[in-house]
Amino acid sequence: MALSATPGFDLQPSAQQIPVATNYIKDFDFLNQYLPDTYEKEFERYGNRTISSFLRMVGAEMPSNSDLVKWAEQGRLHTKYTQVGTAGVVAAGTDVVDFIVNDNIAPGGTTASATGGIALRDNQTIMIVWNNGAGSNKAIVSNVDPVAKTFKANIYEQAGSAAATVAGGNDCTIFIYGSEFNKGTGGMNGSLEADDFIFQNKPIILKDTYEVSGSDMAQIGWVEVTTENGATGYLWYLKSEHETRLRFDDYLETAMTEAVPADAGSGAGDYLQGLTAAPGTSVAGLNGSEGIFYTVNQRGNVYAGGNPTVLADFDTVIQRLDKQGSIEENVLFINRQFSFDIDDMLAAQNSYGAGGTSFGLFDNDEEMALNLGFSGFRRGYDFYKTDWKYLNDPTMRGGLSTVAGSGAVNGLLVPAGSTTVYDQILGKNAKRPFLHVRYRASETEDRRYKTWITGSAGGAMVNDIDKMQVNYLSERCVCTLGANNFVIFNA
Repeated sequence: MALSATPGFDLQPSAQQIPVATNYIKDFDFLNQYLPDTYEKEFERYGNRTISSFLRMVGAEMPSNSDLVKWAEQGRLHTKYTQVGTAGVVAAGTDVVDFIVNDNIAPGGTTASATGGIALRDNQTIMIVWNNGAGSNKAIVSNVDPVAKTFKANIYEQAGSAAATVAGGNDCTIFIYGSEFNKGTGGMNGSLEADDFIFQNKPIILKDTYEVSGSDMAQIGWVEVTTENGATGYLWYLKSEHETRLRFDDYLETAMTEAVPADAGSGAGDYLQGLTAAPGTSVAGLNGSEGIFYTVNQRGNVYAGGNPTVLADFDTVIQRLDKQGSIEENVLFINRQFSFDIDDMLAAQNSYGAGGTSFGLFDNDEEMALNLGFSGFRRGYDFYKTDWKYLNDPTMRGGLSTVAGSGAVNGLLVPAGSTTVYDQILGKNAKRPFLHVRYRASETEDRRYKTWITGSAGGAMVNDIDKMQVNYLSERCVCTLGANNFVIFNA
């Protein structure tokens, strides 16, 4: 037996570093000859990519063991009706006027009506403001029918009604300011029930998953990373798993921000209730949830058509807050353009701004960096502003057009502090932030943030599938208490 002559040696190395015919590499291939220089550390070209933090800043998380979260909010303490019609033409000088209240009465009412009626009683004194601009009167109430929503106004002024010719319909606005009784008479007839409003929301289930085959787990290629949650070190296939977790964390917040309830017969309701074969038959209230944007647009204050760029515009917001809960401190979570608009609005109040003077304190000099921004201001209330990354991120809300009517949101005013509510789990009143998240939990099951591994690789041995699958789940909803104190700034 002899050694085969082929294949033979392709190269005969030379004793000197001289390229000759016997040691020159033929069929030159760069990748085969040289290994590429690689950077071990991953370059963070988009910086911190996560957008969650809003609810962690303004809210809290607490458990709930029900499919439905309900809470009560106080109504107004005093009574005012803006749609009060007359029983016919009212001539000037008429000193007794028959009225009917056309406002929607809910819930409220008096004990005289099982279904609820007007919150007026005999001998109460009222202010009447005629909506046609004819003037105003003071009157004492009599002949109240809470079910029919009618009453008589006995006017104090000698000249009688200020209205000249007011036809029936929504003719005036009235509010109660007191009462008056003669000597030796009985007390007030009837009582009023507390005017509470009951709101509710339901949790939704969020899921995500990441999977990698057993073969890919054995092919290790280390990458040094610095992650958004502060972790540093070397990762390989777990790099993708880690980003899946970060993405799921973001969705836990954005779902609470953007969620909407599914209407009856809607496509989403049909799909989630398994009624795709019978479209339009789904039941309302079973799917979806009331997110922050939806709730504030429905029950809060909406500023639309651009940002308030001058102080007079912002004053309209402040005047609206006066008519709501008058919360002393408020935080503005806004996008970059809205932040610039507020800075420019406040800078314009400095009479020397056009001359180049800093907006800061008196010790500014030419060697100091010029601070052209503001972190807050006080005008009636304290307002603090901060950039909301969710509204700036181009892959989320920040990528929407800012044209009026586009559906873009430029900012959200959130009242700071907390309010007292009755907690069913604790069985007593408790302080709760205006915004907080309720997640499903009990003694045996906590669905705030569940994660588990299935498959036959990566330590899991639960089935015969050659992969590792990481599963994520959460069941939660957001409670927006006192939505009337929030302001959403739509494009």
